[in-house]
Amino acid sequence: MKIYKFLSLFFIAFTLFSFVSCDSSRDDDNSQDTTPGKLQIKFQNGFNNVGDVILNQTVQTSSQGQKHNFSALKYVISNITLIDENGNEFKYNENNPDKGAFIVDQADAVAGVVYLNLDGIQKNNYKKIRFGLGISQKAYLLGQDGQAEFWTKAKQKGMSWSWAAGYVFVKLEGKYGADSPSKEFMNHTGNMGNVIANEQPDLYREITLNLPTTARVTGQIRPSIHILADLNQFLSGDKALTLTTANDMLMGSNQHLVDVTNNLKKMFKVDHVHND
Repeated sequence: MKIYKFLSLFFIAFTLFSFVSCDSSRDDDNSQDTTPGKLQIKFQNGFNNVGDVILNQTVQTSSQGQKHNFSALKYVISNITLIDENGNEFKYNENNPDKGAFIVDQADAVAGVVYLNLDGIQKNNYKKIRFGLGISQKAYLLGQDGQAEFWTKAKQKGMSWSWAAGYVFVKLEGKYGADSPSKEFMNHTGNMGNVIANEQPDLYREITLNLPTTARVTGQIRPSIHILADLNQFLSGDKALTLTTANDMLMGSNQHLVDVTNNLKKMFKVDHVHND
């Protein structure tokens, strides 16, 4: 009987050891799996106190008491960079607009959200995201042949001027007024070609945001980062702006559009992260 009990205990112990060993081995295999994953970024444009922007409908009152709405709301996102727990960076097609630049167009929103889907993301645990608003000078100066695909998309979306002038970074159009939106406005920001040669300000901006939850990219997990953009910053940001006949129809990079750009740089925040 004692021999039987000893053999039974030995068999149980051996079975448990084998199970733990296999499980440990499986964990080691997973930790060594470097298969790239995917990432989804969701942009939701709104006014901070009245919800999602609905083109031609949603009316906001600026800090200066001016009413305004949007008939067009578009901006370019590029140079997406993910930053892990140790500060290491994964740069997604840096300065390669054909593969790494996107146009967020409110007209394309589904239930208020515009989706960007990225492939080939390095497996890691990411704590921050950085991206450019517009197209960097380094990318633009690659020339038209170096970004032919994105340039075509930008032209189709009305997000470009002539090649010598370059891209529209942010396109805001709509109406404004004291009591109700009745007078049309058009503010298109962007660099005017080679900013050094043309002695123009560089309106490209980079934004870094902390993630409230770690984005865990693996071959099986595709995180979704939900970013809110508060368009109230347009006129009611760090510098309160008022639309007038002097600035309501502007394109390029004059001082008003520099102020608009600096306000819009602070409109983004990460609402939440899903690890699906």
